[in-house]
Amino acid sequence: MQKRIFLPLCLIFTALLSSCVKTPEMTLEEIEAAKVSLSNDIISRTLTRPRTDNNFVPGKVGGVWNASISGDPKSFNLLIAEQDAETNGVLAPLSSYLADYDLNSRDWVPFAASFEIRENDDGSQDIKYTLRSDLYWSYYNNAKPRVPVTSDDVIWWYDEIQGDEDCASSAYNAQYMENSSGESERITITKIDDKSFYFHFPRAVAEPLLSTNMTLAPSFLYKKAKEEGGAEGVKKFLNVSSDPKLIPSCGPYFLVEYTPGQRLLYERNPDYWEKDSNGESHYYPQTRLVQIVGDPNTANLLFNEGKLEAYSPSPDKVDSLLASADNGRKKGNSGYSVFNAEGSMSASFWSFNQNPKNKDEAFYSWFTKKEFRQAMSCLLNRERIIRQTYRGLAEPTYYFFPKINKYYNENLILKYRYSHEKARKLLESIGFTRRDDGFLYDTNGSPVVFDLTVVSNNPVVSDIAQIIVDECKKEGITVNVRQTDFQRLVEQLMSTFDWQTMIIGLNGGSLFPTQGSNVWVSSGNLHLWNPLQKSPATEWEARVDELYHEAACISDKEKAAPLWNEYQEIFLEQCPVVYLVRSRSFFAIRNKWDLTNVRYDNLYGATTEYCFLAE
Repeated sequence: MQKRIFLPLCLIFTALLSSCVKTPEMTLEEIEAAKVSLSNDIISRTLTRPRTDNNFVPGKVGGVWNASISGDPKSFNLLIAEQDAETNGVLAPLSSYLADYDLNSRDWVPFAASFEIRENDDGSQDIKYTLRSDLYWSYYNNAKPRVPVTSDDVIWWYDEIQGDEDCASSAYNAQYMENSSGESERITITKIDDKSFYFHFPRAVAEPLLSTNMTLAPSFLYKKAKEEGGAEGVKKFLNVSSDPKLIPSCGPYFLVEYTPGQRLLYERNPDYWEKDSNGESHYYPQTRLVQIVGDPNTANLLFNEGKLEAYSPSPDKVDSLLASADNGRKKGNSGYSVFNAEGSMSASFWSFNQNPKNKDEAFYSWFTKKEFRQAMSCLLNRERIIRQTYRGLAEPTYYFFPKINKYYNENLILKYRYSHEKARKLLESIGFTRRDDGFLYDTNGSPVVFDLTVVSNNPVVSDIAQIIVDECKKEGITVNVRQTDFQRLVEQLMSTFDWQTMIIGLNGGSLFPTQGSNVWVSSGNLHLWNPLQKSPATEWEARVDELYHEAACISDKEKAAPLWNEYQEIFLEQCPVVYLVRSRSFFAIRNKWDLTNVRYDNLYGATTEYCFLAE
């Protein structure tokens, strides 16, 4: 499915999906030479086809698209989908966004709705959305009459789900902004007619569509659940025991079957509004069969057996995959092509729990000292991670904003890079000492021992964790790796707060500096290291909040740049999160599909929604 710019700040936790290969120690010169040689060899054997425009040839309907996901959905509920990657992926084919963002032209474009932005004389701002007239909530096999999508769907969801603090929506914080007086004020929504509505901003912002672009939801269904059971009733609505055929769709597919632990089955929605030049609705495959595959190695096996249409290999599997690739020359189910893309926009990171709930724990006093976090950054051996885990097909992440962000500044680079000597000096500066027994102790005489939580059943994360363990051990620090399932990890971050350090990723990227208001602003519910602060816990977090709120309201890049520069500098200095690496990625697809419309890059990922069966 196509990757859309997801509405503000409903970020989803993600994990790395690769494997690891151990290699012997090498000099820095040998490492660099090996990386360049390997990268050049692999790139020369793969296809490069980034998405540079939106021109696709019309196709024909038919065929079965076999795909896989790594785990079962937790629900069929759109609210739950905000915090669970599998649920979000399962429901994505059943809905549409209001607007889309063209990553090449850097322009917002209409999608399910057109829009108009108006600046008012009092400094406020309005966005008027008008829904398409051909948007419907349809049911599989016309089990029920289709229902037009109306402004009531959007307004009720914004007010009663995202706007209800008890629902704990990731979009809740994004509904509030500082007005010109510095006070928090809500961005409101008002109905104009059945197809039109507007959002009112108390103060003009640079990216108003980012703050209002929403996934359409069948609010008429959720409304009854909330009336009967409140916020908890909404969360329990449409659980995985529900009949998926009773879930309406305004997207390209219906979900018609779910067998736990085995598969999901989708059928094409003939009412889907997005059409090609021949008037045929996207997407072209008649059926999507999605297998639930928990082990990445099983997905690799299924692709090699011709039972998956596409596959994203980890770096250690690229060589073997390329050995049998024909890159379009061999048609049919046995032939396949492999594409490559430059490093991804986002990167996972290592974070440290500074929640005062844990103030009686020894680790709290360590993690709340910036010098300790800086020292941990100096013990993060990214080159070793790249060599052992990614076979050289990655690059270290030393910047806060990725290069695609218009406020990326190549001069703002992390100072606390791999150096045991620098880490030692930082730890000594805050009174830590290494005793004759070889272990490091803090000023209270407590040995420096802490946990590192990672998602289970993920070889690459486990490998990175072991590298961290080994590097920290060289300085007398004991790191205990704790593997847990993904849902428990989310629970620790968002409710129990009983973690110490963690490797995690947040899906949503940093295309815009204002993406992630619920992460980087201190009041955010995903402000990982200390969420939901009533007032900033530290001076630096208070300054980040000020910079964010001020810069978010400045459209002029030259005027906003100094504020975003300082914003980045603070995070790079304070190290509340320490970014790891950005890896090059690969994508294989079977040649039974016409490859004319296939694109692959680090912006859009794999564009396969226009695929159709080859002749």
